[in-house]
Amino acid sequence: MTQTYFRRALTTTILAAAFAGFAGTAALAQEKEPREAVVTVFGEGHAEVAPDMAILSFSVVKDAKTAREALDANNKAMADVLNALKAAGIAESDLQTSGFAVNPQYQYPDNNDGGNRPAVLTGYQVANSLTVKVRDLTKLGEIIDQSVTLGVNQGGSIQFTNDKPEATIIEARRQAVEDAVAKARVLSEAAGVALGRIVEISENSSRPEPLPMMRTMAKEYAADAVPIATGENSYNVTVNVTFAIMQ
Repeated sequence: MTQTYFRRALTTTILAAAFAGFAGTAALAQEKEPREAVVTVFGEGHAEVAPDMAILSFSVVKDAKTAREALDANNKAMADVLNALKAAGIAESDLQTSGFAVNPQYQYPDNNDGGNRPAVLTGYQVANSLTVKVRDLTKLGEIIDQSVTLGVNQGGSIQFTNDKPEATIIEARRQAVEDAVAKARVLSEAAGVALGRIVEISENSSRPEPLPMMRTMAKEYAADAVPIATGENSYNVTVNVTFAIMQ
């Protein structure tokens, strides 16, 4: 029984050594296999297009002795603004309340004599903010002008953008890849090697956003409206491309 056990143990040891030797040989062969030479470059593309939509953000702010009075005044002014916007062709889906606040207003007495006088409540302020998408830019100046006339008295930020910029972004992608290929060719030629297949390509994960650019000519709108210069949007795309190098 002892002899049989010894033979089995010897056989197991020999097999283990054989497998270890095979694994070591495979690992050695893998280490000797040359690593593929590559070059990684960064490409950037830009495509310009005139905006076809503007996003306005403004507020109606009203002050009164009581919160009720301030709210009533604000409600009337904002209702007039909304009705005017709808009459100008702005769809319900393009109108969104973006903020609302009721704030007490205080007067702080002069305490130059060292006295500790409390603040005095003088009234209330109600602010109602609105975000508007204007899809017909020919009406933009008139809409701004009329909104101020009807009660808008704070804010006024404006962003020119594009409703469907996909075609422009695709063109920016093409330019980004072309830029990467051109850079890789310069690098490979300078190094005296040939450029091979594309191993990997990736795009910046964030969605490209338009960057405002000046144009030589601004569109002219009605003379009695707010003057508007739409400019031009530039959509930027960046890519990383890895090429194999044929040596």
